[in-house]
Amino acid sequence: MAKKIAVGIDIGTHQVKVVVSELLKEKSKTIPRIIGRGLSESKGLRHGYIVNQNDVIKSLEKSIKQAERSSNIKIKKAYISIGGVSLEGIKSEGSTIATKGDYEITELDIEKAVNSSKNNLQLLNRKVIHTIPIQYKVDGQKVLGHPVGLKGKKLEVQTLFITYLKQHLDDLIHAVESAGIEVEDVVASPIASSIVTLTKSQKIAGCVLANLGSETVSIIVFENNIPISLEIFPVGSINITNDIALGLKIPLEEAEKIKTGSVSNTSYPKKKLDEIILARLADIFELIDAHLKSVGRSRLLPAGIILTGGGSGITTIEDLAKASLKLPSKIATINFINNSSSNKIKDSTWSVAYGLCVFGLTNTEESKKDKIFKRIKNWLRQFSI
Repeated sequence: MAKKIAVGIDIGTHQVKVVVSELLKEKSKTIPRIIGRGLSESKGLRHGYIVNQNDVIKSLEKSIKQAERSSNIKIKKAYISIGGVSLEGIKSEGSTIATKGDYEITELDIEKAVNSSKNNLQLLNRKVIHTIPIQYKVDGQKVLGHPVGLKGKKLEVQTLFITYLKQHLDDLIHAVESAGIEVEDVVASPIASSIVTLTKSQKIAGCVLANLGSETVSIIVFENNIPISLEIFPVGSINITNDIALGLKIPLEEAEKIKTGSVSNTSYPKKKLDEIILARLADIFELIDAHLKSVGRSRLLPAGIILTGGGSGITTIEDLAKASLKLPSKIATINFINNSSSNKIKDSTWSVAYGLCVFGLTNTEESKKDKIFKRIKNWLRQFSI
């Protein structure tokens, strides 16, 4: 029987990561097992979008070849992530009149209401990637959960549309295809990461997943097991590096090493270094809190903030997040992993690439029989209305 393989490619501004995963049968379960990975320095991107096509293609080819060698598989197609400042979450409302004679709400009514909310959007130069209904009303009354089967004349829906600039998406797909890879599907980076970093209980209670990338910070807010908001900020861990370089009058390369903790026992005053790092992180958490206030969730997410991305490795970031946001705080860990020893993934910076694999593997026949995949598949189904 042919192996069930999925490949995820996370094209970040700092690094390109490729993960190859297969379905492994263990007793009565099917588990996603990482069998290969590739990593290369990312060149040709700025804030998540392409500024030099050739450089991006070269970065892709390098990481893909690494993944092919480690997995012993020729990669022909993959799921890719999209992120950066081109990504935007837009909310819109729509409504419809129940089509059945007895006014029982049907799936068709939901589809019509969601389409109505989409028609109310101003989508100039943007493409909808995910469509997520987040709140229903039947005859003006809020509905807890799904409205199918309820009786009422009018169905209203508030929908979150996760969109991307069409030109930037076309450029990204062209680069991947130029590297010899067929694009199976495109997934927003925060969605892909959330699949393997957040538990169902966290998403139900309410939480915010924050990815501190090199040049951007992305956040996605969950409540009642669905994303209710997404935001991208044009600031990242590279700004902390720049601040250290300016504050201590040192080269950028040395500042990066100090930031990540790869250099210890430096002669620089620890107090000044801490002040520089904390000042920039405080600015980032202020942006996050401002967004949470705008959606009415400031200090109101019981599962708190979960931190991922390269910037999450900064010492004391957990405590600062807790103090700044007045929320529980933790560093993300990857769920459901069953690594082979030679391809072991140890931190959440790989969560987007691995989440893409899990996303892809939910469509296989074997995975449909497994409870873990069934839960993920049911959760993802709402994004394809």
